[in-house]
Amino acid sequence: MNLREILIVIRGAGEMASAVAWRLHMSRFRVVMTEREKPLAVRRRVSFCEAVWDGMAEVEGVVARLIDNPEKVSSRYVQWEIPLLIDPDLTSLQALKPDVLIDATLSKRNSGIHRDMAPLVIALGPGFSAGRDTDMVIETNRGHNLGRVITTGPAETNTGVPGNIAGETTARVMRSPADGEFIAHLELGANVTACQKVATVAGLSVEAKLDGILRGLIRSGSSVTKGLKVGDVDPRGNLSYLTTISDKARAVAGGVLEGILRVYN
Repeated sequence: MNLREILIVIRGAGEMASAVAWRLHMSRFRVVMTEREKPLAVRRRVSFCEAVWDGMAEVEGVVARLIDNPEKVSSRYVQWEIPLLIDPDLTSLQALKPDVLIDATLSKRNSGIHRDMAPLVIALGPGFSAGRDTDMVIETNRGHNLGRVITTGPAETNTGVPGNIAGETTARVMRSPADGEFIAHLELGANVTACQKVATVAGLSVEAKLDGILRGLIRSGSSVTKGLKVGDVDPRGNLSYLTTISDKARAVAGGVLEGILRVYN
């Protein structure tokens, strides 16, 4: 099969899914993404799911465009863009008939993916077992095995600890103090200091725990639940990291590309 004829559907369009889509698109594969109606991406500047809200989203020079039915997929390829459908349940698979299906939701559980949904089925991170749920699983845990293609068994168990950036882990992440509407007081890219108010939920403050740049922040007005990750502070202070794919996401995307080429090259 000509590699440019392969159709790849990616479930999810958040940060990690977008890095995968970007790499596959730049490798000249045909890519379609699916998302839910109200995505809650934190790193919004590098997430194609923003197209759900704005009609289009751009990540490192690649554009994803919202379409309203699978029949419009081909027209987006003519424009050299990634088509994105609101289709969390993958009802469009019957019409699209993809050669590869990738679950990139990072939901840490299998929400209905199985091996007979496409000739090649790949999932990112924990919650799936290669050889049972999917054909391959890509390791997403930082460390020696990040990006590894697993063909038998699961990825490493979720640690619940954010990745280490400049010596900071859990302090980097802001979480919702309650259920309610998230109201942002600052914009992405803002400089913050420890204990500074960034947002409120149900009248309760969401504060930065360290100095740095707001690398991630969910959309103001979003409905959130207590404990949900709503923001991310980068202590390195480099504003360019706001709009560029992370090292982790690039490694995972490389693992996906390797997995596809193992089968189709």
